[in-house]
Amino acid sequence: MTHHVILGAGPAGVIAAETLRKHAPNDTITLVGDEPDAPYSRMAIPYLLIGNIDERGTYLRKSATHFDDLRIIQIKAKVTRVDAAGKTVQLDNGQSISFDKLLIATGSHPVRPPIAGMDLPGVHPCWTLEDARAIQALARPGARVLQMGAGFIGCIIMEALAVRGVKLSVVEMGDRMVPRMMGPVAGSMIRDWCEAKGVQVFTGTKVEAIESGAEKGLLGKLAAAVGMSSDDASGALRVRLSNGQTVEADLVISATGVRPAIGFLEGSGITCLQGVLTDQHLQTNVPGIYAAGDCAEAFDLVSGKTIVSAIQPNAAEQARVAALNMLGQKTELKGVTQINVLDTLGLISTSFGNWEGVAGGQSAVLTDKAAGRHLSLQFKDDVMVGCNSVGWTEHVGVMRGLVEGQIHLGDWKDRLMQDPTKLMDAYLDCAQGQGRWSGAADARRR
Repeated sequence: MTHHVILGAGPAGVIAAETLRKHAPNDTITLVGDEPDAPYSRMAIPYLLIGNIDERGTYLRKSATHFDDLRIIQIKAKVTRVDAAGKTVQLDNGQSISFDKLLIATGSHPVRPPIAGMDLPGVHPCWTLEDARAIQALARPGARVLQMGAGFIGCIIMEALAVRGVKLSVVEMGDRMVPRMMGPVAGSMIRDWCEAKGVQVFTGTKVEAIESGAEKGLLGKLAAAVGMSSDDASGALRVRLSNGQTVEADLVISATGVRPAIGFLEGSGITCLQGVLTDQHLQTNVPGIYAAGDCAEAFDLVSGKTIVSAIQPNAAEQARVAALNMLGQKTELKGVTQINVLDTLGLISTSFGNWEGVAGGQSAVLTDKAAGRHLSLQFKDDVMVGCNSVGWTEHVGVMRGLVEGQIHLGDWKDRLMQDPTKLMDAYLDCAQGQGRWSGAADARRR
């Protein structure tokens, strides 16, 4: 009987455990998670902050006995070391677990910027349920909130904060909003949209320091109401910016990015680059040890490189493929693609594949700032290798289908160069000609 150990109880870990149990009813499965709560989705936290769901609504599986029913052993502890040669993992509770097959699915953790004052009361990341509880208590209507970071995660958090009725300021060190997903024109359009919605946005700006203010602030006034001690809510915060300005805040949220949570693998012999390097079977360089989800570095079909693609659909598919290979069922990952669809205060923007373009490629760009619409297509020969859009929702599924499918457009490429809005016609015509008609239907549904 094989013992499968899964490190990480997020979406990848849970799906892998369930896949293992489905195909191996008698194997032993141990799921190790480092948070006290039931396995949950971080992507649901903004909906919790908005008030659309309660904490149970974030849970990946709603039944309290789900994992017991599947005979999946749960351990609440943090992994500190992996001995690949000895096939053991060490946990921070002193426990040592032996494994036959191991899946590393520890996800990501927030990047902590080296800024003075990050330890002050009223400064929080927004990553865990514990973080969400602190933000719920402090982000009351009228509270002054400063958010560091206007990347993908930051914009999702911003949506939730706006709904809570706070007075919001956002500081982004890049020259535009969502700089890893949008070019200068698109990023500036998102900024203009946010400012029109009442958000103060500072781009090309860094937070230099966070200091305790003399003013009592909203936190102090609300301390008794939310059950906080005066030490926890002693006063407002002063945030010094690199542009010379100072912003007063009752709450500071750090959303400056995440990185794979793989520090415990140092010295393990498991190869890590940006994430845990895997092959087409999600296996690492050590036989019997696999990785999936936000901590895994897997092959991207479009760019031809290995990437960490930290989105839940990729995590789910990687977990399924890894689990089948752990059972000896040879299954290949078809590749991952960088996919981002973002709702920023009601403005939809998207980014797929090599949205910045490739060497020797061509691009087609259409911008209507008055209508708040932007479309950028990137080509290599007659294949669309990447694209992004702002306010152009009708083409989202088609853009994904063209980029992921690497569909040869033939003469349609030149027609799209002249009129990028003909994406649907191009997709249906070319997909049908290349035997991919079902994908066209899927694209219209997405």
